[in-house]
Amino acid sequence: MPLTDILEQGKITAALEECKNADSFHHKQFFKTCGLTGKSHADVKKVFDIIDQDRSGFVEEDELKLFLQNFKKDARALTDKETKEFLKAGDTDNDGKIGESEFADLVK
Repeated sequence: MPLTDILEQGKITAALEECKNADSFHHKQFFKTCGLTGKSHADVKKVFDIIDQDRSGFVEEDELKLFLQNFKKDARALTDKETKEFLKAGDTDNDGKIGESEFADLVK
């Protein structure tokens, strides 16, 4: 399922534009701009399932690094710093990965 089934293309483009430069990604701002904040739990789960590339039920650090590429194929990878900050913000149980409920909490 493409993300444009859940989010508007124009909002995705605007969110990607805001964080096009290295070390400019801030998950809360990104989720707000792309329109994911305030979406239903079902829609947030659909986005989580897209980001969870290996279908493990978790989003691991390597999947977070390529997070923006889920929104646009040629988007940049997150920097190591951005990836670690994103993981730290979402990994509330400190298991080194972000589960579905942790992701939903990040999006709020």
